[in-house]
Amino acid sequence: MNTKSYFFQSFAIVALAFIAFIGFKQILPDKIFSDSKVDSKNVLIDSLLLESVANDSLEQGGDSLTEDEKNEMREKIVFDASEGIEFPSETFDNYKGYQYLISFYEKLYQLENNPQSKVRIAYYGDSMTDGDLIVQDVRANYQERFGGSGVGFVSINSESAASRGSVKSSASKNWKMQSYLNVKHPTSPFGVNGHVFFANDKSNTTWVQYEAGLNKHATTLDSPTLYYGRGTKKGNVNFIIGKDTLRKSLVPNNLINTLKVTSGSIKGFKANFIHADSIPIYGFNFDNGNGVHVDNFSQRGNSGLPISTFNANVMQGFNNSLKYDLVILHYGTNVLNYGTKNYNWYQRGMTKAVNKIKESFPGVSILIISTADKSTKYDLEMKTDSAVVPLMRAQKRYALETESGFVNLYTLMGGDGSMVKWVDESPARANKDYTHFNQRGAKAIGKLVYDQLNKGYEQYKVLRVNREADTNKRKTARKTNTDSVAVKTDSVNE
Repeated sequence: MNTKSYFFQSFAIVALAFIAFIGFKQILPDKIFSDSKVDSKNVLIDSLLLESVANDSLEQGGDSLTEDEKNEMREKIVFDASEGIEFPSETFDNYKGYQYLISFYEKLYQLENNPQSKVRIAYYGDSMTDGDLIVQDVRANYQERFGGSGVGFVSINSESAASRGSVKSSASKNWKMQSYLNVKHPTSPFGVNGHVFFANDKSNTTWVQYEAGLNKHATTLDSPTLYYGRGTKKGNVNFIIGKDTLRKSLVPNNLINTLKVTSGSIKGFKANFIHADSIPIYGFNFDNGNGVHVDNFSQRGNSGLPISTFNANVMQGFNNSLKYDLVILHYGTNVLNYGTKNYNWYQRGMTKAVNKIKESFPGVSILIISTADKSTKYDLEMKTDSAVVPLMRAQKRYALETESGFVNLYTLMGGDGSMVKWVDESPARANKDYTHFNQRGAKAIGKLVYDQLNKGYEQYKVLRVNREADTNKRKTARKTNTDSVAVKTDSVNE
């Protein structure tokens, strides 16, 4: 058979298969197929994930627990005291790791007793937190209790800019963007958001525009401040606020530089960048300076592994200004699709990523949020994907290994089969891709995450009071002993 004939035969087979698929799709159960249309231009998978899968995911793993894993689940975890506080022991099965969130809880305690202080959270995630889903609800819960207003740090642009309700933004199409998702050696280091932008069009104005959203604690843009990096020459930026134009200079001398747009709060503004093509631009921060602020650093297609490529010196520069108290890593959605149930390779990679966070933000508390439930078709029925539990256990292992807190989102939302329930219930709380939550579901997940963190905080306050009581008791005992010795000495002298 000649090559040409073989080609046309192969093409005919593929065409017939496609027609057959379309036909079967009409008669098979609706829930086997997702109603959502995927825009292939916006589908991203990080290069580090692909490399890790290619190199390491051939390790074999079964569905059932090994004896070592069964013993691991029953193993007792006893925490060492930190700042004189020791949370009760846990088992691997119910691990939450509140002990490792003590520095974060202490900052919350200080804020609760001094409303002028500030707590900041960096929330890194994938498409689960796209459009500020989940994160905006965690933020709202904290700001409702502890105060604070503003959406925090916002990138120059993102895939979800048009769908985000907590802040409205748009940007010119002539920005050059590099992402840690698929660029190993950026022109300038990535920012805290994992991106770097360049206004490198000398013929046309490169601009970005922001407008406050409708969320309760984000109806204004508070103290808008531009963050940019080190460049070879100065540039300019014109801020248009209503009918006024503020002309300011960009002086890119330091690794991280800031430029305040204006003091106080405004409803919106536009920034035109002039002769700034050599300057790395990162984004704007919006917060009122006190209370709790939560930055959403979501990225579709992200596994979390690219965090290991951060430049620690640059991150420390951001941290010197933003001062993070908790870093949340919420990943897993993009790691479930590779036919493996052994996630040792991912555990190793994410341990490296968490250690990079520790290097970048010294002293920060870290929280790992596991994969949620995800459903896959088995014999024409949607069931929990067989890779969900093995991945969740791997995430729990690197949380424990790196002394991080842990939220088991899979069990919090109901465990086995819960995604099917969230999709099929009325009103639905998840989309028909059986993977992502809708607005209603995201709000529920945000509340579940907040409630678990808050439960640990309430326990911390009790332990803190007990520690202070014990300290005072010991001081009183020492004073009593000292006074007693002094009385005896006086008696002898007499």
